[in-house]
Amino acid sequence: MATYPYADRFPVHRALPDAGRARGEVLAELHTMAREEDAVWESGKCSGTMYSGDHDHYRFLNEAFGLFAHTNALQRDMCPSATKFEGEIIAMVLDLMHADAVDDGTPAGMVTSGGTGSILHAMLGYRDHAAQHRGITRPNLVRPETAHAAFDKACHLFGIEMRTVPVVPETTLADVAATEAQIDENTIAIVGSAGNYGYGTIDPIAELGEVARSHGVGLHVDACLGGFILPFGEELGYDIPRFDFRVPGVTSISADTHKYGYAFKGSSTVVFRDKAFRNAQYFHHVGWSGGKYMSPGMEGSRSGGLLAATWAAMVELGRDGYREHARAIFATADAMKAVVLEHPELRLLGAPTFCFSFTSDEFDIYHVADHMAASGWRFNGQQYPNAIHMAVTGPQTQPGVVEQFSADLAAAVEHARKQQAAGEPAYLSAIYGGVAGGLTTDVEDFVIAMMSEMLDAQQSIPPPGG
Repeated sequence: MATYPYADRFPVHRALPDAGRARGEVLAELHTMAREEDAVWESGKCSGTMYSGDHDHYRFLNEAFGLFAHTNALQRDMCPSATKFEGEIIAMVLDLMHADAVDDGTPAGMVTSGGTGSILHAMLGYRDHAAQHRGITRPNLVRPETAHAAFDKACHLFGIEMRTVPVVPETTLADVAATEAQIDENTIAIVGSAGNYGYGTIDPIAELGEVARSHGVGLHVDACLGGFILPFGEELGYDIPRFDFRVPGVTSISADTHKYGYAFKGSSTVVFRDKAFRNAQYFHHVGWSGGKYMSPGMEGSRSGGLLAATWAAMVELGRDGYREHARAIFATADAMKAVVLEHPELRLLGAPTFCFSFTSDEFDIYHVADHMAASGWRFNGQQYPNAIHMAVTGPQTQPGVVEQFSADLAAAVEHARKQQAAGEPAYLSAIYGGVAGGLTTDVEDFVIAMMSEMLDAQQSIPPPGG
């Protein structure tokens, strides 16, 4: 990955140009970048990221987005369509999550800017609801180690104590007993995933729901990854444990429309068993000189285009469309997992569904990742234990991709054997893998410094003469 991409090919703007550039010139530059970047995932060798991968679908969404891109969802008097879109998106997600099973609350939801946004809003709702109704001023959250890092971010931002519990190593699932042991009078909620990002495995939500109910705390199910595909896997006959509002004790669910909901990036939802949790985070300021200010969440102005495109994706696909996408993705994931299991040196982690992770007890799995990267594959790296994962999406369902995966993986395993025998370190392990012996304070500080430099570079331009 280049530190300053395109700097050697296109002008670098170090200040606002005195004179604007011709539209045709600007668009030509954009078309070149888009065409080259699309080629990275069009081959089907990229884990996750592009969930639809269908350019016709993207053109449809672009048209829907373009009609409302300039509108502001904050101004409902001028843009009443935003209320239609937002309300119906929430209603459709509540339907998908079986809100009709709720008999102890008034289900409600929010449209957010992404999975992290949905998790942040859920945690803010729990914190404020607990403060208002239970008098909790030192809240804590209990979550399994595999829960998304956005929960850590939420606790950091909102002053919530994070209590992380280990998972069962053999299954990668949340340890229910360990979770319960961490609950006390200041616990606002516990967490389960359906499925978790790293391994694609589904935590024992029914058991966690019993624990949540017995202690009077919330249970957030992070279905950002699985929310728009697991329900259709269940309809197709796959063994999908219940994780939605049919489970007593589940009080909120995050589900990303911009993943397997096939909407544009920047779109997610969080739904609640009872609107009291959502409404607890409403912000009202009635004494401001600029007028009365209020918002349902952290964002203020939002483009109506994202609401329109998300709504358009959902109503154009419908249950039949989502089910057929799921059918192809589950079948492809099964075929790819079978390819992994053809190699005795490799093993899957847990019992995954459409997203799977694999490692090796014979060699550093990043030797495999190195060789696969040279063949154009882009996996997501994991650590503790070192592993690589594949979230199967639309591009992998193309003809020939599974066969290419089989051939490339066989060559990668042979490469890994040789590299391990020669005592050679894996290149990608140094970047993505865990530190031998576990993290120390010094190592953590070093990694943070390196990652901060990377983040700095991603928001900068090359130095003059560079």
